[in-house]
Amino acid sequence: MADPSSYRPEPGQIPDSPGVYKFRDEHRRVIYVGKAKSLRQRLASYFQDIAGLHPRTATMVTTAASVEWTVVSTEVEALQLEYSWIKEFDPRFNVKYRDDKSYPSLAVTMNEQYPRVQVMRGPKKKGVRYFGPYGHAWAIRETVDLMLRVFPVRTCSAGVFKRSAQIGRPCLLGYIGKCSAPCVGRVTPEEHRELAEDFCDFMAGRTGTYLTRLEQRMHEAAEEMEYEKAARLRDDIGALRRAMEKNAVVLADATDADLIAVAEDELEAAVQIFHVRGGRVRGQRGWVTDKVEAVDTAGLVEHALQQLYGEERGEAVPKEVLVPVLPEDTGALGQWLAGRRGSNVSLRVPQRGDKKALMETVHRNAQQSLALHKTKRASDLTTRSRALEEIAEALELDGAPLRIECFDISHLQGDDVVASMVVFEDGLARKGEYRRFQIKSFEGQDDVRSMHEVVSRRFRRYLQEKLKTGEWSPEDAQDAGADGSAVGVAEDDGRPKRFAYPPQLVVVDGGQPQVAAAKRALEELGIDDVAVCGLAKRLEEVWLPGEDDPVVLPRTSEGLYLLQRVRDEAHRFAIQYQRNKRGKRLKSGPLDEVPGLGESRKHALVKHFGSVKKLRQATIDQICEVPGIGRKTAETVAAALAQAPPAGPAVNTATGEIMEDEAPAPAGAASERGTEQ
Repeated sequence: MADPSSYRPEPGQIPDSPGVYKFRDEHRRVIYVGKAKSLRQRLASYFQDIAGLHPRTATMVTTAASVEWTVVSTEVEALQLEYSWIKEFDPRFNVKYRDDKSYPSLAVTMNEQYPRVQVMRGPKKKGVRYFGPYGHAWAIRETVDLMLRVFPVRTCSAGVFKRSAQIGRPCLLGYIGKCSAPCVGRVTPEEHRELAEDFCDFMAGRTGTYLTRLEQRMHEAAEEMEYEKAARLRDDIGALRRAMEKNAVVLADATDADLIAVAEDELEAAVQIFHVRGGRVRGQRGWVTDKVEAVDTAGLVEHALQQLYGEERGEAVPKEVLVPVLPEDTGALGQWLAGRRGSNVSLRVPQRGDKKALMETVHRNAQQSLALHKTKRASDLTTRSRALEEIAEALELDGAPLRIECFDISHLQGDDVVASMVVFEDGLARKGEYRRFQIKSFEGQDDVRSMHEVVSRRFRRYLQEKLKTGEWSPEDAQDAGADGSAVGVAEDDGRPKRFAYPPQLVVVDGGQPQVAAAKRALEELGIDDVAVCGLAKRLEEVWLPGEDDPVVLPRTSEGLYLLQRVRDEAHRFAIQYQRNKRGKRLKSGPLDEVPGLGESRKHALVKHFGSVKKLRQATIDQICEVPGIGRKTAETVAAALAQAPPAGPAVNTATGEIMEDEAPAPAGAASERGTEQ
């Protein structure tokens, strides 16, 4: 624990201007990022008597070992830089909101020739219009099903669309009138795009004008005695009204606004957001976070605004943002939001009327979310704590293994041998810490030798990190066989390191041989404070180094269940990597070995000659005729193909027929045949 006075800047050294500051720990990792109107005043507040600081602030300043700052011109720049650094460094003492689940959105792919309506999750893509997020995917599908009657926009995947275009027959939705069937040319690309734009306008809340236009067309059809057309328009209007009824009007003035409410206690905070478009609630989402820094409600609101709009642009930022409490830097936040939207944004607290009533509803949702989170967490925490205690007791560890790493080896009959490392902290998977390895020291199938290599490489990297931070001496490095002068690690920049944290327990997938190999790897590196065990699949026995008999945990043991989850996750991650690696190898061909030859020029070569076999027979001058291929590249291609073994004849896998070499092959087929050589 550091004394803040040991790294306190000298008087007058800190500028009295806006800026952003970073606290780093003794290993140069960034642990806190903050901004201030006056760096001098804000940083001075951290170096007062520790007894007068908030407990969380006191923990942070005693964990830190240095502080640094960057001066900016305005408070808006400080806000932007703070958000960027929090996202980049992931400081442990900053409040970070994470979605409690993955929310689906209704997306319209306006970046395609024929826009498609679909349900999407994950990060937003450029050129795609999003509506939501929604609490459930079925809510999106019900709305889309009603609206496709009026706006028959394509909803099929690229494969289905291409197949229908090839056979000249639309899918079922095209026959029942819920798709305009652009795949078979029933509408032009321009007409289909106009349908998609009308769909987006309606979803964005511009409903009144469209309904009025439909009603007018219905009356005109009735007057002209086109009763079938009038009946169809009447049904369309009814379908749109039913879709609108699913989102009741909450704000009568057709407001576009986001309402943000916060529920909190001493340890945690829950944030709920209602997205209101055209006066109707179009989406909802929520976050829960630990209050790892001393922050009040205004600070939580500021963090929520940064998280919510940090990656958004244009209409995704509404004209009005309603909050329970105004943040401290309201002016700077308003300018920041306006810059992201491209026009003014009103940031205020609702005082009366419908907006205040709706804010109370959002706040009740936040309270319920926090209560539900605490109930789940209490149950999960109890179970995880019991599992870790059972593991510690069964393996005779000094304490509960808060960080567990598990290793598994995967291969296919000795080919494409890979390994995985998964990490569980406090009984929960940390997928951002997962790592994968290729076996480099030998070829063939030897799980024991592979396990020794992987564990050695992982912990050698850990020792290199310790050597870099001064926690490990060069003498230890030489004793462990690691070259301290050539660790191959980039300069410290405050980002979390890949292998910086050691586990309390290493689990290997296997029995006595694998456990012995892992233990030997640790001993060779001089590491004696990490426990090792193995979990054998056959009887789910736990093996310890040097023991002739396994440890048998009860089948109902929470500790055994946790070890199984860790082992199964390592197995899944290893198989996934091995399959990906094998797939790439099977698709490779002799052209892949040509240095400097990218995918575009490889495709051009195969397309020009029809197959790799014909390319092999071509002269250098003929190869130079391909656009983008110079003489030096042509010579390199010819030399590479001359060294590669010739491929066997291409076979039609459906009929078993040997395909004639002289027959012209499509570009896709030729390319595929070439990659199999």
